[in-house]
Amino acid sequence: MKKIAIIGGGIMGMTVALRLAEKGYAVNLYEASESLGGLTSVWQIDDITWDKFYHVVLLSDTFTRKIIGETGLEDQARWVETKSGFYSGGKLHSMSNLIEFFKFPPINLIDKFRLGLTIFVASKIKDWKRLEKIPVENWLRKWSGKNTFNKIWLPLLKSKLGDNYKETSASFIWATIQRMYAARRTGLKKEMFGYVEGGYASILEKFQELLIKKGVKIHIFHPIEKIRRAGKEVEVQFKNGKTETFPKVIATIPSSLFAGLTEGLQEVEYNKLNEVQYVGVVCTSLLLRKQISPYYVTNITDEDNPFTGIIEMGALVDKKSFKGHSLIYLPKYVKAIDPFFQKTNEEVENIFLDALFRMYPHLSSDDVVAIKTTRAANVFALPTLGYSKKLTDMKTTIEGLYIINSSYITNSTLNVNDTVQLAEKAIARYF
Repeated sequence: MKKIAIIGGGIMGMTVALRLAEKGYAVNLYEASESLGGLTSVWQIDDITWDKFYHVVLLSDTFTRKIIGETGLEDQARWVETKSGFYSGGKLHSMSNLIEFFKFPPINLIDKFRLGLTIFVASKIKDWKRLEKIPVENWLRKWSGKNTFNKIWLPLLKSKLGDNYKETSASFIWATIQRMYAARRTGLKKEMFGYVEGGYASILEKFQELLIKKGVKIHIFHPIEKIRRAGKEVEVQFKNGKTETFPKVIATIPSSLFAGLTEGLQEVEYNKLNEVQYVGVVCTSLLLRKQISPYYVTNITDEDNPFTGIIEMGALVDKKSFKGHSLIYLPKYVKAIDPFFQKTNEEVENIFLDALFRMYPHLSSDDVVAIKTTRAANVFALPTLGYSKKLTDMKTTIEGLYIINSSYITNSTLNVNDTVQLAEKAIARYF
């Protein structure tokens, strides 16, 4: 039985480990932190255990649902038709159906038509690679017009990308719209949002049990010191002083981190790996005594707001899971070098709470049961102009060494479903 090492125990690494174990490999899965899961990992807020970052499963997420089924949790999946809101001009508006769209006051009827046309055109584009050559601002201005771009698209782009939107290609907005239309592409009448009882804590627990059952050896608290070729095998040095060799090694860690740990790559590979720019996130979780709105997602178009949007899990998840409270997430997407990323948790929470209380005057600090903030430096790769052509091959020039990470998701936004899909396709291609 061939030995193989997987470096990185997020959903990507776990999926890769599962599929290789099924192919007969003796799999060793190494994770630097205290638990598997990566961006889907969980924590406690007050006495509630839930996802550290917000996640949702779409009815059209066939790859995620397959994993949920394999872990035996399909009967624990709950599906809900949710509502969306927009906070614009200091007011909250519902944007959950066509009638509400036409009533949306910030833009006039012509602008609404152009906005709808933009979304329709993007949904019909098949050759997404040609959009990689066009700046997202240029493409949106062309189809939506100046007013709609400034009032709707620009605030949303800046909330997700910051000023990095200026170097982002139009494929980003195409990918976002394609995910909106995923249900229609799979033949579903409408998109439903879902979750598994217990959140990702349940999924990760059962997924880990499945890996162990398949013979995968899991090693937590194993950060990597160095990766290099040693004779006929790939050598992995760990920060705990241990060294292991394997015929094959797959790294699922961020590209620049991989470049920094690996010896012996070609210069062009180092350049391409280090060229990948990651956007990070600062995310505050709030456990509140009451639900603040009926919307699962509230998009915010006011530029002076410090967080990207509001994700209210209480509008999706049965509040019994939160002991009658409502759990909301306040994310802000920034690069790790951004000054905001360096702020203390207390500074972030004060800024976010102040903005939230301004938006919802009926809220006060008395409504806050618990507050907790986390951050991740490498959430998704920035889809710059010509992005897909800048990537190095997943099979490196070091014999037996591969890199499979989310930066290779080139025709979608980052989400669990497309992460699992990439893992499945990569294993089918190379193994």
